[in-house]
Amino acid sequence: MSKTVIFSSVSYCYLKEEILKLGDFEKGEIEVRMFPDGERYQRILSPVNGRDVALIGGTTTDSDTLELYDLAYALIKYGARSIHIIFPYFGYSTMERAKIPGEVVTAKSRAVIFSSLPQTSLGNYFVFFDLHSDGIPHYFEGQTLIKHVYCQSLVIKVARELADEGFVMACTDAGRAKWVEWLANEMGVNAAFVFKRRISGEKTEITSISADVEGKDVVIYDDMIRTGGSLINAAKAYKEAGAKNIYAITTHGLFNNNALDKIKNSGVIEKLVSTNSHPNSSVSMDPFMQVESIAALIVEQI
Repeated sequence: MSKTVIFSSVSYCYLKEEILKLGDFEKGEIEVRMFPDGERYQRILSPVNGRDVALIGGTTTDSDTLELYDLAYALIKYGARSIHIIFPYFGYSTMERAKIPGEVVTAKSRAVIFSSLPQTSLGNYFVFFDLHSDGIPHYFEGQTLIKHVYCQSLVIKVARELADEGFVMACTDAGRAKWVEWLANEMGVNAAFVFKRRISGEKTEITSISADVEGKDVVIYDDMIRTGGSLINAAKAYKEAGAKNIYAITTHGLFNNNALDKIKNSGVIEKLVSTNSHPNSSVSMDPFMQVESIAALIVEQI
């Protein structure tokens, strides 16, 4: 039986290379260049007719989203018999629902775009990791087969390595409380979250903490870190409540607007751990941040 051929968008070549080292796969080759007007030229160099293929690419920008869609469409049209599209990071979670009339639900419209891909004979599989909203898979239409992978094995491993026995598993707000409570129960530790009161559109105030953290290590899990503001505010609240050492774990480290420096310079977090699901976290060389790869989790899906 022929090997699965592994392709990736340009920004996810680093994950493709890791995956190729972990499994018996064939490396998919793509020629990519840009025309003077900014249009992207892509050519699939590896034969895919009758082959199983996997394509790794996130929706980190609208340009990356279209690059991924174009590649998937071409792989199917050139005869792939099955395709796994791996989304290490699926963006647009900020607009996963309309809060006021007239808002465009971008997460839904992007899902419809990918749902429009032609079907391979053995099916189209879309694989996601720690989606910010559990409702996003339901936005995909047609016969697309969805796999939502939770990175709890990585989170649990790292939390136990970082913190002393009897630590508290925490989150930045009540919105992720159920997920963090589940993680805490799996590890046999207590869970905590902060209550926040919104003062304005951009400012919140922490009013209380749900559990006793005095004298204990606290591990904060947040599925996605963008600017780091919520994480820093929560960490300060846990510290003021008597926490000993505070660590942070995230699946998707976007680190916009110098967020990594802000988190480090806040002085309240000992160590930050992120998976390499987003290109921004994969390139960090700062010893303050530890990077854990999701390559093995991807291999399990393909």
